Amino acid sequence: MSIQSSAVLVRLNISTWAARKKDKTQSAEVAARTGADSKAGNYTKDLMVGTRHVKKLNDFAATCRLDYNKMTLPWDDRGDRLLATSLVFDFKNDFNQKRDDFYRRRDYICEHRDELVLVASHYLGAMYDPTDYPSADEIYAKYKWQLSMKAIPDSGHLCVDLPQQDLDELRAELEQENEEKLKNATGTAWARLHEMLVGMSEKLAQSDDKKRFHDTFLTNPRDLCELLTHLNVTKDPELERARQMLEASIATANVDVLRDSEHTRQHMKSKVDAILERFEW
Repeated sequence: MSIQSSAVLVRLNISTWAARKKDKTQSAEVAARTGADSKAGNYTKDLMVGTRHVKKLNDFAATCRLDYNKMTLPWDDRGDRLLATSLVFDFKNDFNQKRDDFYRRRDYICEHRDELVLVASHYLGAMYDPTDYPSADEIYAKYKWQLSMKAIPDSGHLCVDLPQQDLDELRAELEQENEEKLKNATGTAWARLHEMLVGMSEKLAQSDDKKRFHDTFLTNPRDLCELLTHLNVTKDPELERARQMLEASIATANVDVLRDSEHTRQHMKSKVDAILERFEW
């Protein structure tokens, strides 16, 4: 199976309004009061202090970026990332819902701009300056959500007007470039698994700290095992074997038992360490 049939390229760009601005007056006063140089620091004020809508939307955008990176693998420096075709349907549904939620939150901020500014003015006191605030239309334009999806370039379908020798060289360069990008993407999948295993091994070794064992100790590796069935776009048998070993090691595990039983923790640690030792990371 070619990479062109097992994955596509996606690119997500999200822009938001930070709602923060340097207060030159306060910065100068702090420098004068402390005897510090004016370059020593700046005072930045939160233009929407006292309200949480802008911060919540910015936090939501950050979470969307993290989810996007989690479901995809790196591809090139231009921002394209690799998405398994088996994830396309779920990915599109998920991110279409996220997009709608993003714009719904943006619309609320723009529609209630004056009310939110009024609340912030009470919190800012003498630092309030109405000229700091963009208009509702300007705020509206600052929020953008752009998600694109395209096929991976296929060196066998180059349609350019070039001499045959140059065309062959271009095709060879594209093939090598794709191979290097694919190797990097596969390496990222391996790295995620390795990071998970190392983290589990370290926590299992700290038997005196039972508070470290939360539900996520098992749900996170289970989620990763499920995701790796899609991220293994090259069908690497070794990666699949490592994934299956981790999946088997936590299949019947219970976080409460792990928290209370030193023997159970050591038994699981031996399984996790065996995976780390078996493969070349």
